[in-house]
Amino acid sequence: MSAALESLGFNKARLTFALRTAFAACLALVAAWLLGLEHPQWAGMTVWAASQPVRGQLLEKGLFRFAGTVIGTVAGVALILAMQVHPALLVIGLALWVGLCTGLANLLRGFFAYGTVLAGYTAAMVALLDVGHPETVWALGADRMATVLVGVLAALVVGWLFAPAADGDALRSRVRGMLADLCDQLSRPGSDPDAARRLISDMADIEEALDPHAAGSLRSRRETRASRALLSTALSVLLWHRGQEANTLPDAACLALNEAAEALRGGDSAAAHAALGRAAAHPDAAETLQPLAQALARWRAPENRSSPGAEHLLPVVLHRDWIGAREAAIRATGALLLFGLIWQITGFAAGAFLLLGMSIMISIFTTFENPIAMLPYVFLGQLLGAGMALAIRWLIWPQAGADWQLVAMVPPFILLGGLLGGHDRGMRVSFDVNMVMLLLLHPALPLTGDFGTSVLMALAVVAAPLTALVTYRTVYPPTLRRKQVTLAKMMLHDVAALAGDAEALRHRALWRARFYHRMLRLFRLTGRSARAQRSALDSGLAMLDLGHATLRAHEILANPATPPAKRRALKAALARLERIRETPARAEGALSRLARRAIGADAELFCHAARSAALLAR
Repeated sequence: MSAALESLGFNKARLTFALRTAFAACLALVAAWLLGLEHPQWAGMTVWAASQPVRGQLLEKGLFRFAGTVIGTVAGVALILAMQVHPALLVIGLALWVGLCTGLANLLRGFFAYGTVLAGYTAAMVALLDVGHPETVWALGADRMATVLVGVLAALVVGWLFAPAADGDALRSRVRGMLADLCDQLSRPGSDPDAARRLISDMADIEEALDPHAAGSLRSRRETRASRALLSTALSVLLWHRGQEANTLPDAACLALNEAAEALRGGDSAAAHAALGRAAAHPDAAETLQPLAQALARWRAPENRSSPGAEHLLPVVLHRDWIGAREAAIRATGALLLFGLIWQITGFAAGAFLLLGMSIMISIFTTFENPIAMLPYVFLGQLLGAGMALAIRWLIWPQAGADWQLVAMVPPFILLGGLLGGHDRGMRVSFDVNMVMLLLLHPALPLTGDFGTSVLMALAVVAAPLTALVTYRTVYPPTLRRKQVTLAKMMLHDVAALAGDAEALRHRALWRARFYHRMLRLFRLTGRSARAQRSALDSGLAMLDLGHATLRAHEILANPATPPAKRRALKAALARLERIRETPARAEGALSRLARRAIGADAELFCHAARSAALLAR
């Protein structure tokens, strides 16, 4: 059976999930209609939006779906009330609200971000779908929340009965495999740039999988936090090894590392921890390997995660894209103000539907890695969904003689959307097909409106991804390349801030933890290009050298025995580093002068930093 499905282009696991979701959507539609809700189709839309392939994710997404809907509904009601003071307040308030939610979503992760975006465009659904009847706004808001609750409950019931629990074993196996590869690299003489690049890429992929793994379970959240600490420590050890000219670990430590790698590949984390402990017992390896052994101990044993950690373990500090958040908020606010102004001036009958579609497209896709590449598929899916809605409304529903018949005619098309979701080619458009089809249908007699108005509404909805695509391409384009450049700038900004921070030595661990997480994020963005990853690795090592030199300069300054002449040179170098983004060449010169004044390890450190500044100046 599986072979026959695969020969037709279906994926069995994906088809099972899609058909399960379609069944839950049908169930929600019928339940909402039986409860007498005015817009039962919204319950089906909620199922498609809330369903997840595993239970933990389903529970957490359903929770944030409902919370975001409640907050968005309250905001939507407030917008309708403001509109009664002046119509322009609806557009201005909606633009500011969606812009705020979009900006906040870019600072959050996982389902927190999803709930925040949802609060933004739910306000648009409440405020715009019944904009001509402000007197019914309270009923509309209550109906919206009730239908979402029905949809969430349907998704939870069906998902809990048939969806599997999250399987953390596969992710743990990936972590053990990554650590085994790291131990192999540490035990070898010299360093292999390509092997290091591939290993950091594996770390970045694992880090990306941690948020879904954490969903729906406090235990999984604690494991995710321990996993992030382990990844940061592993990356710090790998970058240290990458910067060495030759292997500085003793032979006995290398032998223990090989034993640890073998134990990790065999799934024996306890034996691997013991072997790492033996490797870290050697004086020349303790500073490098002891943090890794500590992080592995916390990761492998739940009882160790709540115990106080050693001071040298890094905290968990996540990258926050403040620049991207600001740009996303400006993009969303500006686009909605522009199209809202056009709607207000022209009085375009379908303008509310266009603005609704824009609110969704301009907000939810901004949290994706490459929205510009996704929107053409969104347009195609919405075009197909609009076509199905028109066919149902004007070819099938006129044959119905009662409301229950209208409702009964929709499930076959929902199930067809489920089939699309299980197909290799249809999966990219299936979600939008179902969402737009249900959005444009209202199963209630008597059927109102004319064919021209229905087509106009459908075209307005379908135009939303096209207008959003133009907006994404012209206003702060969120391309992968631009995101990479922005992230590198933020990492350099951290170095500059560290140079100007009088309390830099106290903030050392925070800077390192944030740097390592941003490094993993940078590798995630460059995952499709080995050349881009090599450049990211070189840039990351350069900024790490600059950060270490900055901290060492602060350390020497903090020593009361430092001569006045050397203090002046150090302060000058830190001042140059504080402005390294504008004048990297001057930072290079100041670091070179420090290297000539210093001796031993300090001279080498400042010399490496000077070369790193020169690299950034190119």
